[in-house]
Amino acid sequence: MHYDNTMNQDTLKKQAAEAALQYVQEDTIVGVGTGSTVNFFIDSLASMKGRIEGAVSSSEASTQRMKDLGIPVFELNSVGDIPLYVDGADESNAYLQLIKGGGAALTREKIVAAAAQKFVCIADESKLVGILGKFPLPVEVIPMARSYVARQLVKLGGTPEWREGCTTDNGNLILDVHNMEIMEPIKIERAINDIAGVVTVGLFAQRPADVLILGSKTGPKITTKP
Repeated sequence: MHYDNTMNQDTLKKQAAEAALQYVQEDTIVGVGTGSTVNFFIDSLASMKGRIEGAVSSSEASTQRMKDLGIPVFELNSVGDIPLYVDGADESNAYLQLIKGGGAALTREKIVAAAAQKFVCIADESKLVGILGKFPLPVEVIPMARSYVARQLVKLGGTPEWREGCTTDNGNLILDVHNMEIMEPIKIERAINDIAGVVTVGLFAQRPADVLILGSKTGPKITTKP
């Protein structure tokens, strides 16, 4: 492949997605995330659908895309632990701790990541940051708790904004927390998870990625968890 300065973000996402195929084991069930980069992975995975048992999906959108391509999709409850989970991220730091949830699928993504033996994160190199938090941190909340949770998030130093018109696959709401410099991701993840009414926070710090693949102009950059 020829790399040049005109490579767009989609090219870099596709490059990272295709590099993740090397982690897929034959005759296993693959955990599949959500989003634009993952869509490229799903399209690539279809090329080997006869060699895998199928997939577990973290969103209705990914499930539909896989079914349309003929990839069997299973319920997580019926398969137990899975060897591999592949998903994107809105931000990653050097420790492979992530912010996810721009597509509002964070709760299911976190569940599948927890059940996976290996979590491979795919993104373009613009997603690598020094400190997490420039991308607004998504928090999934039970609808009746929206205002209460927002007040608690202000106490933690953030500026929460209700993502209007967005209902998650679980029937809940999303608060996007702006203006947080997340210096201690695990501590903040626990603090937000402890707020009554929070379903999940889109910080993947207690369970970070094991491998980060970033599409770049010089080819895929692969980092393994330190």
